[in-house]
Amino acid sequence: MDTRPTEFEAALTIFFMVKTSPEWLGFTFETRLAHARETFQPILDDFKDRVRLKWYDVEFYTAKISDIWMIESKDHHSYQLFCEKLRETPFWDRFFLVHDIFPGELNAWAKNYEVEALRS
Repeated sequence: MDTRPTEFEAALTIFFMVKTSPEWLGFTFETRLAHARETFQPILDDFKDRVRLKWYDVEFYTAKISDIWMIESKDHHSYQLFCEKLRETPFWDRFFLVHDIFPGELNAWAKNYEVEALRS
C-alpha cells in the first residue's frame, strides 16, 4: 500500500475535534486497528485524489478531546461526500464523539486581498 499523501491543492481544511468513546477504548489495540483498516481506510482510499486525513493524538494534553482529524479537501463537494460516507460508519459519534468541526481555508485573507501570504 502506498502511504504517500496524494498531491492536490486543498480548497479547504477541516479540523474535527473528536473524543474516543468508552466502547472504542474497550477494544484491544488489534481490534481498533482492524476496525480502522476495514472501515475507515476504504473511505480514504475511495477519496484519495480528493481528500487527505492527518490524525493527531492530543489526549496527552487535554481531557476535552482525544484526537484531531485534519481533513484537507480538493473541493467542498468531495468533503461533503466524504462526510456522508464516514457518517454511515461507527467512527462517527459511536467510536469517536464529534465535538466540533472547524472548516477553514489556508491564507484566504491573502487570496481575498490578492497579496502574498506571510511566510515563516
